[in-house]
Amino acid sequence: MLIGDVARRSGVSARMLRHYESLGLVRPTGRTGSGYRRYADEDIRRIFHIESLRSLGLSLRDVGRALDDPGFAPAELVEDLILRTRERIAAETELLTRLRRIDAAEPAGWEEVLRVVALLQALESKSPGARQRAALSAGEDAAVPVEALVEAVLGESDPIVAGALRWALAQSGGDGTALLAEGLDSPAAEVRERAVRCLAELPDGTATALLRDALGHPDAVVRRCAALALGARGVADAVPTLIDMIVGATNDADAADALGALANGSASVGSPAPVNGPALADRIAAGLVDRLAQEDIGPDARRRLTQALADVPGGTASRALEALARDEDRAVALTATYILKLRDTR
Repeated sequence: MLIGDVARRSGVSARMLRHYESLGLVRPTGRTGSGYRRYADEDIRRIFHIESLRSLGLSLRDVGRALDDPGFAPAELVEDLILRTRERIAAETELLTRLRRIDAAEPAGWEEVLRVVALLQALESKSPGARQRAALSAGEDAAVPVEALVEAVLGESDPIVAGALRWALAQSGGDGTALLAEGLDSPAAEVRERAVRCLAELPDGTATALLRDALGHPDAVVRRCAALALGARGVADAVPTLIDMIVGATNDADAADALGALANGSASVGSPAPVNGPALADRIAAGLVDRLAQEDIGPDARRRLTQALADVPGGTASRALEALARDEDRAVALTATYILKLRDTR
């Protein structure tokens, strides 16, 4: 079979066949009287073998070793190919992500493209200062896509830079809540905490709904962060978790402040319609009293619960304090008596 016929049958160009011959990969069986290369069936099978190995990413040098060395062991080479392929896929994926983010920024010209690229690179810098400046710049100009900001904030370990990134995300006006929701399900505890802290600074209703769901999260840190944020927004669902925080002495002062804000109807600006008023104040007071009555509550926890009644208005809280002023625990009784005196002066 002549070279033209081989090229048509194998799909390998005549030029590439001649290149294979120059490398010693394929040697035609002979030549015709006119000097044309003649290939036997065995030559054609070898060409197909070469193409099969090349399809795995082997270099022509490795292909020659594989075909000609009887002792050639493919395992090590295949393992190396897997590693190189993974590295190539990772690099291509990173490039695709960067291009998508540039496209999402909708640049008007090449100068703007370069500016977005510079910001994206700065967000990945090893310097915390550079990352912080990039976050502040992104928040002011909204040039960085939300996806990039969310990825940066979920991976940021420096608390100052993380604060700047949360601010930038809140200023961006984009919808990063879906990506932050994925962060809440991360196997890494630090990522879950960063996600809920970021949601706490987004004032929209979607973020509030996610924070409500987070009250049932298996991670206690996530539950507590969500409760504090919801308390500031006037969401009564946070009350049980806030009381648990007081009992457990975990951010108990912040939890007590949040309960007081809920009871007094002083939710933050931008919160959803809060369920505040006398009914909620009485509900909070009743919840604190119920925990005080539980036998497994220690003396320190009982004092903290009594102190939390200080900022809760209404008759239920007042009656509870009057009863606690006669409590067997002298510290609890003195705390309740002092709070009652303060209430009388208001």
